[in-house]
This record gives sequence, structure tokens and C-alpha cells, in this order.
Amino acid sequence: MDIDSLFKVPKFPTSGNKRKMPANPTPEMLKKMRIESEASEKGIETLPNSPGGKSKTRATVEDAMDEDEDPSFAPGGDADYFIEEDEDGRFYGGGLTSEQKDILNIFERAGDEVLAESDELTITGIRRTLLKFERAVSKNQDQRSKYPDDPTKFIESEADLDNAIKSLLPLAQAPALAYSELVRSETIVLLVGLLSHENMDIVIDVVEVFHELTDEDVGEEADGNEEDSEGHAASLKLLIESLLENSIMDLLIGNLKRLNEDEESDRQGVFHILGFFENLVGFNPSLATDLVLKTNILVWLLQRIQSKKHDENRGYAAELLSILLQDNQANRLELGKKDGIETLLKVASQYRRRDPVDAEELEFMENVFDSLCSALNEPDNKMLFVEAEGPDLMVLLIKEKMESRSKSIKTLDYAMSGPAGTLNCQAFIDALGLKTLFSAFMGKGTKKHKSAALPLASEDTSHILGIISSLFSNLPSDSPERIRLLTKFVENNYDKVDKLLDIRDNSLSRLRVADAEITRQKKDVLADGEEISPEDEDAWYILRLDGGLYTLQTVDYILAWIAMEDDGIRLHLSQMLSRKNQSLKDVVQTLRIYHDNVGEDSNSTYDAGSTSQKAILQGLILALEPT
Repeated sequence: MDIDSLFKVPKFPTSGNKRKMPANPTPEMLKKMRIESEASEKGIETLPNSPGGKSKTRATVEDAMDEDEDPSFAPGGDADYFIEEDEDGRFYGGGLTSEQKDILNIFERAGDEVLAESDELTITGIRRTLLKFERAVSKNQDQRSKYPDDPTKFIESEADLDNAIKSLLPLAQAPALAYSELVRSETIVLLVGLLSHENMDIVIDVVEVFHELTDEDVGEEADGNEEDSEGHAASLKLLIESLLENSIMDLLIGNLKRLNEDEESDRQGVFHILGFFENLVGFNPSLATDLVLKTNILVWLLQRIQSKKHDENRGYAAELLSILLQDNQANRLELGKKDGIETLLKVASQYRRRDPVDAEELEFMENVFDSLCSALNEPDNKMLFVEAEGPDLMVLLIKEKMESRSKSIKTLDYAMSGPAGTLNCQAFIDALGLKTLFSAFMGKGTKKHKSAALPLASEDTSHILGIISSLFSNLPSDSPERIRLLTKFVENNYDKVDKLLDIRDNSLSRLRVADAEITRQKKDVLADGEEISPEDEDAWYILRLDGGLYTLQTVDYILAWIAMEDDGIRLHLSQMLSRKNQSLKDVVQTLRIYHDNVGEDSNSTYDAGSTSQKAILQGLILALEPT
């Protein structure tokens, strides 16, 4: 019998960026190999494809017992075969030869060693692991300093160091115990120091450890309660503070330049670095500002997303960029200073004539546009968007009707909003964007939305309404651009006015459902003997906005503008509303709610001559009120 064959473990493919687990045989593998070994010894053929995934055996001719064979002799030569059952009805004998028993004893001892590994997560085991790591670092440094030109002299210590670093990965399962020891023993200092190691494999190992130790799910393997979660958070905070004190961010950014992504291991290293930064910002969002303003990560990310070949790290770079720009004014302004607006437009232009090839690239494209939208919350970046001909590109992307169409409409909505979006509004008109926009609004050239009314206000429709609203707010009165806009609502027998009324009816239907839910909640509050608080009122207003009020306000805002500026539209609008027992007074009522809940437009401070949204609403109400 070939004993070595029992220890051969089949090689399984490793998944993408998951850690490679040790190639130890599982109990299921050992059981299967034992059965196959017994079968080969007894001349039994194994049938692998049996129902339920279990192997069946088929006896061969050799299995038949000879008539002359002594029936008292134990099968397989098992000396324990005839031993009596114990009181629970279990056999002490297993039907195995002595050789097979020896082999199984070896496996059993190995299993005991595996079970003993759980003891390593005690405080004693953790300190033993850290001490082993420190000795490996010291030995490797000593060997490298003695024999700097002879790798054969320190290669063994390097392998030991590699194993010692990997042994730190399980510490993420016990953060409350391990992290304080990592900091107290200054193991963190040694780990951070290894980021400057000459061997990039060692550096990648260290980065993987940092990525694992700072994961948001650390300690989930253990049964814990709320107190455990708080303890894990405190331990993670201690660890991250220690890493920051040792300049972890600068060292990791420096290693991004050392890594060659043509190599698989280096690609893994880049992935772990990006993952570590995501963990860092996820734990403390304020660190996003330090990461962008105090390191060169922004420049690296902008360069990485420009790669022509798409891969996982390119997608991860776009995702991290989007995270860093969310709700962070300082980072958005820094993006503008680094020519980030032009870079993002350049990447977005790749999807003018083609769609992403798979779901991963689609997510990448969405993150690029989301980063652009975040950046366009800043007035300074809106100016850069015009200078980089952003409105022209967005109009072209909408015309092509590719996957990027919806994201382009959303981007224009962000670019043209507020007083700072005036130049973008004018550039949009100059790029012949009105024809393209209203074609999308009316559903022309697409297979969906055959009927005039939309079943629900889609995201595209909401952003198109936002763009039209911004055009009316920002384009000067009696300007050629504004006249061209108004003409769109007059042509084709006011079909676009009718489209607005269809969307309005749909929003009213949705709003009735939301109001019914609010009424139910109010009854519940009063039934419990509680008073309705201002916080409740605010929550219900937000519920109404989500339930159709926001779309209704935007539609009525547009209707008020066109009714005020064109008598023909006003007459047509009054006639269409009267058919549903409504009038312009209903539009005015919506505008009053809008006026009472909108704050003074902070964007108006960007242009001292601009009019606040509240003042515009008041003017529209006065213009329509006499009717």
C-alpha cells in the first residue's frame, strides 16, 4: 500500500482575492481517502457517481469467500473484529488492519493538533505567536545584515518570517485580546517597519495582515453580544490609532509605486492596500480628508482608473475614489485642483460608443459617474466642468442611448443645479441639448414607455425634471436660450405639457398612499397617549417627499413657469386641469408647501446677484394666485 498517496491533497483553484488557505486535508477528504484505500486493499471498485454524492462499492469476484476458507478468521486480519459490543451497542473493532489503524492514528493526532490551534487565541497563545514573529524578524534582519550579497544565507530566515507573518492573520478572530497585545508589545512597529523590506513578498504579506485586522467584520466568528461589539470597536480604534502614529498611510502609498500589477502577487498587494484604505475610511470617515490631503492617493487613483484594460483593481480604485468624495467638500475641491474633472470626463467618454462588457465594468462606470456627480456639488467644479466641455460630452452620451445614458442625465442635473450652474445651462443649450433631452423625456427612440403616462416616476424622469427646473431658474428672462426652452412646450399641440400633467397625476396617486400611511401612524401615536413632536412632523414630511411630493413639487414648479410666461400654455393647462376637477389653485397650493419647507438657498451666496429659491417660489405664487 502506498502510504504517500493518502497524504496527497487535490489542488483546488483559489478564488480571486481571497486569502489562500493552508492545504490541509479536511475530515471529509480523509474519510473519502480512507474508504478508497480500504477498497483498493479489498479489491473493491469504487463508484463515484452515486446519488447524494456518496461513493458506492461493488464487490468483485475476488470478494467471494472460498469454501475452504476458515470462517473463524477475522476479515481483513482485524484482531479486534470479534470483540464484544459495549453497553451502548458500539463495536470496539473497526474491521481495519494494523497498518490501516496506524495511519488513522496519525490522522487523529493531526486532528488533535488542529483543535489545539484554537488555544492560540488565548492570551498565552497570542503572546507566544507574537514572540515567534519578533524572533523571525530579528533573525531575518541579522542574516540579511551579515550576508547582504548572498541570498542563500538568509533565504531560510525569509521563509520563516513569511510563515510568522501569516500566523498573525487568525488574530482578527479575537480583537479584544489580540489588538492590545499587538500595540503593547510593539509588534505593530515591527510590522509597519517591514513595509520597507527588500522582499516584496514580505511586504504583501504585511499588507494582507493589515487588511484583515482592520476589516469591519473582525471578531464575528466569536459568539458575542452588544458589549463584545463595543469591545471590538474599541480594540480596532486602538489598532488604527497605533498604525496612524507610525505613518502607515505614507508607507502604503509608497508601496503602490513599488508593486508591479503584471505579477499576480503584486496585484493582490494593490488590492489589499486599497482594501485597507477602505476599512480605514469606513471606520472613521474623517480620515478620508487626511488620506487625500496628506498623501498622493488621489493622483494614483486618477491615474489607475485611466487604464485601458479593465481589471478588479481598476474597479476598486474607482470605488475608493467615489467613497473619498462622498460628503467631503475638501476632497472634492482637491479633485478639481488635480484636474480630476477632466480625467473623469475622459474616462466617461470611453462609454460613448460601447457598453461595459460585464457587471464589474458596469459598476466601475457607475462609480466614475458617481464621483463626477459628487464633485459637481462644488461651484468651483461646475466651472471646471464647463471648461472641460462636460455638457457637450453628456449630450453626446445621451444621444447614443448606451448604458451611460442614465448616468449622463444624472450628471447634467448635478452640473446645472443652483445659481452656479448657469454657465452649464447655457452650454447645454449651445450643445443642442434641448432636442436630445426632450426626446428622452417623451420616450422617443426607446422601446419602453409606450404609453403617455409613466407607471412610476423613474430616476431618469426625476433627473430630467431637475434639468428643466434648473433651466427655468438660471436662464435669463427674454434671452434666446430661454425662448428656445419655452418653445419646446408650445410645439406639437402642447404635448410636453400633457406629459407633465401625466407625471403629476402619477405623483398624486403615490402621494395618497403615503398620506394614508402617515394618517395611520398619527393615530398610533395618539392612541398611545403621546404627543406629535416636531421630529415626527419632519419624518412624515420626508416620507411624503419620497412618496411623490418631491416629483409633484418639481412638476408644479415647471408648470408655474410656463403658465406665467405663455398665455397659450396657461389656457391649455387650465382646460386640462378642469377635466380632472382641478385648477391652477392646486398648483399654487403645492408651491406654498414647497415655499414653507425650503430654506434660504445657500448657493445664492456664490453669486450675489442671484435670487434665492424661496424668493422665486414667492414670485410664482403671486403670479398665479389671481386665477
